[in-house]
Amino acid sequence: MDGKVALVTGGSRGIGLAIASRLAEAGADVMLVSRKPDGLEAAAVTLEGLDGDVAWVAAHVGREEDAARAVAATIERFGRLDILVNNAGTNPYFGPMLDIDATRAQKTVEINQISILYWCQAAWRAWMEEHGGSILNISSIGGLGPEPGIGWYNVTKAAVIHTTSQLAFELAPGVRVNGIAPGLVKTDLARALWEPNEAKIAAHLPLRRLGEPDDIATAALFLLSDAASWITGQTMVVDGGTTNQPTGGVS
Repeated sequence: MDGKVALVTGGSRGIGLAIASRLAEAGADVMLVSRKPDGLEAAAVTLEGLDGDVAWVAAHVGREEDAARAVAATIERFGRLDILVNNAGTNPYFGPMLDIDATRAQKTVEINQISILYWCQAAWRAWMEEHGGSILNISSIGGLGPEPGIGWYNVTKAAVIHTTSQLAFELAPGVRVNGIAPGLVKTDLARALWEPNEAKIAAHLPLRRLGEPDDIATAALFLLSDAASWITGQTMVVDGGTTNQPTGGVS
């Protein structure tokens, strides 16, 4: 990753921070993006001493003008933009999909789905159309099928998978676009899903543990690197074997 420049949304904690750490460790300069300056500043401190330089810019991922501003700030600071990681996400509602209110439904779509378009447009227009690059979108295994409680969130994550495929088709050959669909990872966003029953949930997984942010970050490093130069339009499932289990009984 020496000489590369990456921008990571939702980069102040969890999976985003882990990806930023792996990229900087591999030599990339990294721009961290999230809404809160305090969190960004603290995150940048944790990445000090790695091979790549790290900076941050506060921005709302759901605002088109913020995407353009953050991309411009990245190019101004580092001179280029080779890698875009669309990691930021939200889930403001838990319950049956038919009971969600319009405000939270729209917010989930805005942050999880439409924001990816804004940031890809900004990166493409400012740098990647002429110079090429690599884009990674973070989806979820929830986007692969129905699930109780987080159905609307999963609808937006299914859209991320299709967005990844469509953008890979449209931006080739200069820009590769791939995704990762994580299983249950121990992040703050997913805390309500794993913290009360971690041992019980892990016991039902083939690999007998929940995911850590770095499990996703190592996969991200591969997909964003030249080692994956013949891979585009794919969403890699990283879930400890959750989706690789028998679904029926013995006949």
